[in-house]
Amino acid sequence: MQTTIAPELANDPRAIAAEQVLRKCVHCGFCLATCPTYNLLGDEQDSPRGRIYLIKQVVEGHTPTASTRTHLDRCLTCRNCETTCPSGVEYGHLVDLGRNLVEEQVPRSGLDYWKRQAILSVLPYSKRVAPMVWLGQTLRPVLPATLAASVPPRQSPGALPEAVHARHMLVLDGCVQPSMAPATNVSAARVLDAFGITLQHADQAGCCGAVHFHLNAQDKAKALMRQNIDAWWPSIEAGCEAIITTASGCGVMLKDYGHVLAEDVDYADKAQRVSELSKDIVEVLLDVLQREDLAPFRNQAQAMGKVAFHSPCTLQHGQKLPLVTEALLGRFGFTLTPVNDSHTCCGSAGTYSIFQPELSHQLRDNKLGNLLAEQPDIIATANIGCQLHLQGGSGRQVVHWVELVDRLVTQTV
Repeated sequence: MQTTIAPELANDPRAIAAEQVLRKCVHCGFCLATCPTYNLLGDEQDSPRGRIYLIKQVVEGHTPTASTRTHLDRCLTCRNCETTCPSGVEYGHLVDLGRNLVEEQVPRSGLDYWKRQAILSVLPYSKRVAPMVWLGQTLRPVLPATLAASVPPRQSPGALPEAVHARHMLVLDGCVQPSMAPATNVSAARVLDAFGITLQHADQAGCCGAVHFHLNAQDKAKALMRQNIDAWWPSIEAGCEAIITTASGCGVMLKDYGHVLAEDVDYADKAQRVSELSKDIVEVLLDVLQREDLAPFRNQAQAMGKVAFHSPCTLQHGQKLPLVTEALLGRFGFTLTPVNDSHTCCGSAGTYSIFQPELSHQLRDNKLGNLLAEQPDIIATANIGCQLHLQGGSGRQVVHWVELVDRLVTQTV
């Protein structure tokens, strides 16, 4: 797609980067068929191709409007279009650039502004989230049903392994997961311990930066990224094999550190190293278990009943890891139910469910219909946001798949 950068943006690195992505688009329209918002709304401006045109206009000097911002806001950044695109358009990067350019010219105000500030001041900080989760869980019996459904049940994660192995890896604790789903990382640590790997965490590491980055507070997001890099760097220098994420949304962000901080003289090389070391837990287990005989787990896995697995967009489209978790669960012997339209988004998309509740709930209802069609005993996923979103809509517990593997390993090994 030929794009002429406006003279006033000629030296703007955002416009230059956007033009490089825009150049790849051949406006074929393949992306429309897999775009969740286009399928719901039928408006081309709420499709990847339509949003690409909107961003192109801004880069070429046209003045954006509140409507432009709204169409970009409605994008889930699910990156399903990237999987579909035959030209390799990096739409996820483009929409972040576009939002940044548009919001600079069409700033937010009123309730929209303050709602975002409230989210940014609480959600990315685990010590601020934890008391609110505790209060919600305590008051859950007296809360209205719709509100109570959004409060995760208390978990008893159990004990961390005590053994220290020669092989060690870091884990990102994240911001909401420690209080909302504390069993996930503990399960990951026990599973890896069973196969000779110690999972460590760095006290000074915090939010991956995704919440700030995708809400266009990109300078603060970069500061959080640098903080994490500093926290992890001593372990990296000491031979840490990988930085593991059990939330696939965080995993996409970590794998993008090198791209986001590419122009940072002090952190570019370190950020690239972090991106290279970042692995979703399924990638690590695929490598660790590739020569392991998993037959002893099969009967116990089958006894758990049918499992419907929701593959998050951040796993299959963002990290480009489609079907790998399903294949691993199959090796363990789990009975996986078929899920129609498994490539589509559940509507969680980070903070999307907060700012676009109507669209988010429509997508969630569609996804739950497909997940529950075969009457599974368990719904499993690989991202905390999807886990909480689906749990709130289904009225049943949704678990991270590594917790299922933990049940096998800790009882069998």
